[in-house]
Amino acid sequence: MCGRYTFFTPPRIIEKRFHAKVTDTLIPRYNAAPTQLLPVIRDIDGKPRSVELLSWGLVPSWSTDIRIASKLINARAETLADKPSFRNALKSRRCLVLADGFYEWKSNVKPKVPVRITCRDESPFAMAGIWERWVNPVSGEILESFAIITVPANETLLPYHERMPAFLQPEHEDIWLDAGVHTQEHLKLLATYPADKVSIHVVSARVNDNKHDDAELLTPDSGTTMNITSPLSRYNEPSLFDEEIG
Repeated sequence: MCGRYTFFTPPRIIEKRFHAKVTDTLIPRYNAAPTQLLPVIRDIDGKPRSVELLSWGLVPSWSTDIRIASKLINARAETLADKPSFRNALKSRRCLVLADGFYEWKSNVKPKVPVRITCRDESPFAMAGIWERWVNPVSGEILESFAIITVPANETLLPYHERMPAFLQPEHEDIWLDAGVHTQEHLKLLATYPADKVSIHVVSARVNDNKHDDAELLTPDSGTTMNITSPLSRYNEPSLFDEEIG
């Protein structure tokens, strides 16, 4: 499952890491939520890759009701090729959904404690996604939207949720976007990310309300205690995003 995530990586780091031009103004997202316009990368008509903003929550082209978007924010990798809502997009409309962390909740404690899951080195990553183009039958307005593909959670994340986003290995990102690759090869890329390559950070309960979207969400609330090491001091170190990415 992925119902909230973060992406506040600076544009120059985005361009270097993903080899795509940032042409729109990107709002730092500390609590990205469904229906928001969020950054993805697609391959379209041989154009140079750019970071584009699509709406989170898939609306299939054949849908008659835009409200279906709230139900299609995630797509299970295991049934992706069979579900009518997803199978055509899998074949021809894949994308990279850019993130630097996502949220889950520790539910066996009260109140529930939100945590943020990142790569161990806290670098930005691409989640496998699919996208669709929907035309409003009344107004003619075009909506481009996406869903995040999920896979079984690794051992580190199982205490929080049985599912996790499908992180793409950097060397697999071009393959995922390649229209010349067979669908079965695309599906093979949707593997559970290794447990030893992720970290968990306790964050503020303000994450629970998606109206809150600021850097203070990354800091645990006063009095919150869990048996998790949370290296949040790194967020205050300029070197985190000043470091060159090879």
